[in-house]
Amino acid sequence: MLLVLVVAGCDAADSGDGGAVAALDYRVVARFAHDPGAFTQGLAFADGALFEGTGEYGGSSLRRVALASGRVLQRHDLPEDLFGEGITPWGDRIVQLTWRARVGLIYDRATLTPVDRFTLPGEGWGITHDGRDWIISDGSAYLSVMDPERRVIRRRVLVRERGRPLRWLNELEYTPTGIWANVWRSDRLVRIDPASGAVTATLDLSALWPRAQRPPGADVLNGIAYAPEQDLLYVTGKRWPWLYALELVVASASTASQRK
Repeated sequence: MLLVLVVAGCDAADSGDGGAVAALDYRVVARFAHDPGAFTQGLAFADGALFEGTGEYGGSSLRRVALASGRVLQRHDLPEDLFGEGITPWGDRIVQLTWRARVGLIYDRATLTPVDRFTLPGEGWGITHDGRDWIISDGSAYLSVMDPERRVIRRRVLVRERGRPLRWLNELEYTPTGIWANVWRSDRLVRIDPASGAVTATLDLSALWPRAQRPPGADVLNGIAYAPEQDLLYVTGKRWPWLYALELVVASASTASQRK
């Protein structure tokens, strides 16, 4: 099913960190079925395959999913005492965080068989990587950069939006333009400069599936996957029936004025 939707944004504003915060717009390129029972905590592509991590005690899993149909092709269920969080591919592995157990899990990507685990310094929320290090969020305004071999924190980066620390950073996705992050309790994404921690762009997705249309149990937007060959962001939410492919665009003045 192909949809086209353009949502207008705002003019860029000074970030307070020497740069600008651009309010970006988006175009829905496609919409795909998604398991409405999946409490999505992580989303990622690896060699064209879509992987998803889900949460809740007794309901957490790691999955390989057919993008076109939303069908779960492979699944590994976590023990009932672990609450699954963000995921990221790492070579022939998948790394998955857990929430409060201070445990990270590593799987064989082909079979989803657990092969290793490691200790987290605190809560686990979101994880991505830059090709060298793992980048981890814990719900605070900091991103922790972890050495994947020694499993120790190299440094922490304070994330600031217009000069103020930004809390509730959740699911993460590294892209050529920066790290995209879900902001928990909202349907908003922010793009973060990985070196300075400055928020360089925001993306309001509250109109994607408006809260007034969501049934009881459907929660906020969560889950970001980047497809580099298409330069698209794929997003969904906790117990959402749809997964969306988005093209990011900059609104023209005429487009913005049509929505005033």
